[in-house]
Amino acid sequence: MSQTNILLEAGTNELEIVEFHLDEMEPDGVTPYKGYYGVNVAKVLEIIRLPKITELPEVGDKSVLGAFNLRSHIIPLVDLSLWLGKQRGAGAVDSKVIVTEFNNVTTAFLVSGVNRIHRISWEEVEPPNAYVSSLTNNTITGVVKMEGRIIFLLDLERIVGALNPQLALRLDEAIDWKAGGRYRALVADDSTVIREMLKDLLRRANFEVEAVNNGREAWTRLEEIKNKAEEENRPIESYLQCVVSDIEMPQMDGHNLCKRIKEDHVLKKLPVILFSSLITDKLRHKGLSVGADDQISKPEVTHLAQRAMVLIKECGFGSLDSTG
Repeated sequence: MSQTNILLEAGTNELEIVEFHLDEMEPDGVTPYKGYYGVNVAKVLEIIRLPKITELPEVGDKSVLGAFNLRSHIIPLVDLSLWLGKQRGAGAVDSKVIVTEFNNVTTAFLVSGVNRIHRISWEEVEPPNAYVSSLTNNTITGVVKMEGRIIFLLDLERIVGALNPQLALRLDEAIDWKAGGRYRALVADDSTVIREMLKDLLRRANFEVEAVNNGREAWTRLEEIKNKAEEENRPIESYLQCVVSDIEMPQMDGHNLCKRIKEDHVLKKLPVILFSSLITDKLRHKGLSVGADDQISKPEVTHLAQRAMVLIKECGFGSLDSTG
């Protein structure tokens, strides 16, 4: 199924989502209703019927139902209803399992049913407000209004990261980061948790960091910086030396942001690193087509910081200690 996404041209600010539903119950415990959710097709390996499940010993989260064997791969199965804190509706007989792969990890999610695939623009995806996020265990990254219903885009990275603490972002503290110079980076990521962690870790790696919520905000900020540089007749690198961007973001994705940067006569000098769970061998060509200087899979923050410094130096940019 993920093959359809490869046909999308990179940089057009489009994505394809698999829409599925969960049969849930209203708080009264009596009234059933369907909750509609979506996930990027690029993360989906396949959709299967519920297989035979084997319980796992010492599972720390009740939403992990166990594991199953799929072509000699043992894959854990997560009940999305339980993870989201929802009361599952009774009588679901057509349950489906969505098998996903990202961050080099394969995980399966139990849902009540799969509806269809939609091709949409990221401009149609609205960021969730704080109230919606709190009701869904902070697992919603976007909201899509479609055909009289609301579809919530799930932050599967947050779920998998919470279940696998070893996948958390980490920085190699044994490296002497101050020896490489001090630089300024603009970071764009729609996940509050990832954004704050990335900001903190890059600061430890001797970067000054400004972080924004999505590609649209990043582009607005870059235009402001460019205008300031032109007004003060100074090179762009006096204000910013690197852009680090997620790919999946409401309003404007990382591919479209990168394409805009590389087509701008001033901003194109800036190294752009795509830092995303979608960096795979099958999808790497998309980043190349929009001119990304490098593409690094989460959670490799140490590699991200090292590559950022190398690219900045290759551009001939001086550190903040030398440029002020």
